[in-house]
Amino acid sequence: MARAGLALVPVLAAAMLAGCAGSSAPPRSAGSASDAANAAAEANPNLDLGSSLGNTPAPDIRLTNQFGQPMSLSQFRGKVVILGFEDSECTTVCPLTTQSMVLAKELLGKAGENVQLLGVDANPQATSVADVMSYSRVHGMVNQWDFLTGPAAQLRATWKAYHIAVQIDAGQIDHTPALYVISQQGKLQKVYLTQMAYSSVTQSAQVLATEAAALLPGHPKLASQQSLAAIAGLTPAAAVSLPAATGAAPAVPLGPGKAHLVVFFATWLAETSDLKAELTGLNAYAKDAAKNHLPALIAVDETVTEPSAAAVRAFLGQAGQLDYPVGLDKTGQLADGYGVQDQPWFVLVSATGKIVWSHDGWVSPAALEKAAAAHA
Repeated sequence: MARAGLALVPVLAAAMLAGCAGSSAPPRSAGSASDAANAAAEANPNLDLGSSLGNTPAPDIRLTNQFGQPMSLSQFRGKVVILGFEDSECTTVCPLTTQSMVLAKELLGKAGENVQLLGVDANPQATSVADVMSYSRVHGMVNQWDFLTGPAAQLRATWKAYHIAVQIDAGQIDHTPALYVISQQGKLQKVYLTQMAYSSVTQSAQVLATEAAALLPGHPKLASQQSLAAIAGLTPAAAVSLPAATGAAPAVPLGPGKAHLVVFFATWLAETSDLKAELTGLNAYAKDAAKNHLPALIAVDETVTEPSAAAVRAFLGQAGQLDYPVGLDKTGQLADGYGVQDQPWFVLVSATGKIVWSHDGWVSPAALEKAAAAHA
């Protein structure tokens, strides 16, 4: 079973955007607050503000959703459509994209009823209805969107129509991480490329919601807004206190002073691995680390990509006894500061707050002990 790799293929993404006009903005007075805010957003390397597609007709899509129902893009005329191309087994950028779609609709409040979320499977090796249902279920999306799939030929035709490059490289699925906003009349408005940055998920949602609001009757106001300036990551050199997901302690401290081993994960990994077994299996490392004076283990859930913190706590409550603390990264700043590019992701940090070892994917307790001892 392939695990999706980082989805952006730069040359192919550039080809997709060739000929597209850049986003336009109304004239602003020099030095105004809005001018400064827009400049900060444009300078944010983790945020795509979108490229105009000139109100051209959106190619129709005829595929099958997670319930096995035949669907078409044209049936959603009258609604603004946010369309994403997602790998049904992705552990990298797709969960960030999916969450930004959900949050964008939530920001629109009641007006969000006039927005349709659509996903198209971009994994050529996992294209069954069960695959798109599984992804939808672990991300809490079963009844929040339609995740479409179909025969290989139909999927390839859809990818081609929307300039989505899909390839398999060393067992990894790479695809253009594009999000489209389509008007009520079925016209392409903008395309966005999701970035591999956890802290920009909510910012991306705001950008999408703003574009959707501009197309909806009455241009509804967003429920909340935040700065779109770049958000600094929290590096291992920073003292951090995360809300605890388990245990009696209210917070999980991280930072310099003691060496520690951090494992970043998300509950949606249950789709691609036996997550409960992997988490409880790490108890062996926690026990031996205490006995052999190795760096203590701390787990961090990437809550910014989860349906809710409550869902994380509910999952962990059923996972069994964990002999190490679990913190909640609600903003994604810790993941960005620690250089996380996939889930799960292990990071060994020295007492001075420097990353001395990292690993993508699950590791046995014995291998973790060996790595920790080698870098002690």
